Amino acid sequence: MTDNGKIIKTGKRLQFRQAQKADMDYIMEVEYKPDNAKYVIPYTREVHMQTLNTKDATHLIIETIDTKQKVGFLMIAGLDNTSKEIEFTRIILDEKGKGYGHETLQMLKSWAFDDLKFHRAWLDCKDYNARALHVYESEGLVREGFIRETILTDGVYENLVILGILDREYFAQQKNDL
Repeated sequence: MTDNGKIIKTGKRLQFRQAQKADMDYIMEVEYKPDNAKYVIPYTREVHMQTLNTKDATHLIIETIDTKQKVGFLMIAGLDNTSKEIEFTRIILDEKGKGYGHETLQMLKSWAFDDLKFHRAWLDCKDYNARALHVYESEGLVREGFIRETILTDGVYENLVILGILDREYFAQQKNDL
């Protein structure tokens, strides 16, 4: 445990720790950066505070293990879903181009399937977010759907791609990686 919150998952270079109220300025700053905000529907501070750490949802800070430098945050929903389905609501990296996206996805899948024993994990992504779509698909998430013109942003309707992975697909992927 760190002084800032419980460590949830540790990877090779990164760790997830439970976000605290003190992390909210960082979360808001990263979410509203222009190169991040265009790919999400930015939430208000109040929405983030309501889901900071509840029975169903949580926020996690992604930080380096060695220096504890914050490199992004996660917002996770469905933690008490009786169908064992978890939603990766937000995956926002502040540090790009360092392979943190791949490591984050690997850690998320392991946390969801190995640790929490979920059956399915899913997320949505704007259809023009090519960088994120590449990472998600290269990490085994499958395109499950396409929702046309579902979000109105600055007067323009945008499309969402739904991606998901099942526990058996994750475990088959792990077996193949051995």
